[in-house]
Amino acid sequence: MGNLLKVLTREIENYPHFFLDFENAQPTDGEREVWNQISAVLQDSESLLADLQAYKGAGQEIRDAIQNPNDVQLQEKAWNSVCPLVVRLKRFYEFSLRLEKALQSLLESLTCPPYTPIQHLEREQALAKEFAEILHFTLRFDELKMRNPAIQNDFSYYRRTINRNRINNMHIDIENEVNNEMANRMSLFYAEATPMLKTLSNATTYFVSENKTLPIENTTDCLSTMASVCKVMLETPEYRSRFTSEKTLMFCMRVMVGVIILYDHVHPVGAFSKTSKIDMKGCIKVLKEQPPDAVEGLLNALRFTTKHLNDESTSKQIRAMLQ
Repeated sequence: MGNLLKVLTREIENYPHFFLDFENAQPTDGEREVWNQISAVLQDSESLLADLQAYKGAGQEIRDAIQNPNDVQLQEKAWNSVCPLVVRLKRFYEFSLRLEKALQSLLESLTCPPYTPIQHLEREQALAKEFAEILHFTLRFDELKMRNPAIQNDFSYYRRTINRNRINNMHIDIENEVNNEMANRMSLFYAEATPMLKTLSNATTYFVSENKTLPIENTTDCLSTMASVCKVMLETPEYRSRFTSEKTLMFCMRVMVGVIILYDHVHPVGAFSKTSKIDMKGCIKVLKEQPPDAVEGLLNALRFTTKHLNDESTSKQIRAMLQ
């Protein structure tokens, strides 16, 4: 028993472990400027998710218009239904651009010398919390988007109708709002299965490539530290008991998964390799110990939105855990 305890203690010691106060962390004077900047972006995230959740689409109007191509009234009805939806989709896309800038500011703060990523996350908990909130939002947005095929159907119909140019007089207003270049960029964004995660992944990769004097490990260690801290907080009763809300547990799990996926996209060999600084077996085990309904979406995110899971270097045991 004593030997087993030593092994377990050694395993925990190999990975960063400290309490990250996701519920109450407040910015220090040194964090405040960046914290305010990120906070201004995040304050719109809940209303955006509510808007996405309420997105019903114009499926029926589009079907009616396609089935009755000569009925001008039905064409107008479909067009008038789709245009406000496209304006909403533009708002979501523009938010992704703001999120991209916010993440780059955060990475700059959490990876800069002289501190290590572990020291940054432990010292600058309010910024770490905002990083977690960005990841939490991203996974929630992408879950909702994946469950809503109306988004791509509406946008495809909009593009086809614009391109056909049949109802010119009705295009003027919307084209001022969504011009052709914007429509092309939105089209690429919504073609992704997980568009917000792709945005974060691109932003992180860009950050690494632009900061050539900063070792890539500073960025990937920031991500792996965040994953390890979330895992340890979830599996350690002493830490779990410090959360005052059950929602924080779900938040912690979502952040852990989000940061694993990000690490897997940014790190040259990914999160599943033997040399990975993330304890993938431990992370998957923590998820599988939760009620299946609560974590199925998160396990699917690991199965289907990571980059290296099916590499030859991934152990059979990890693959089996995610089957």
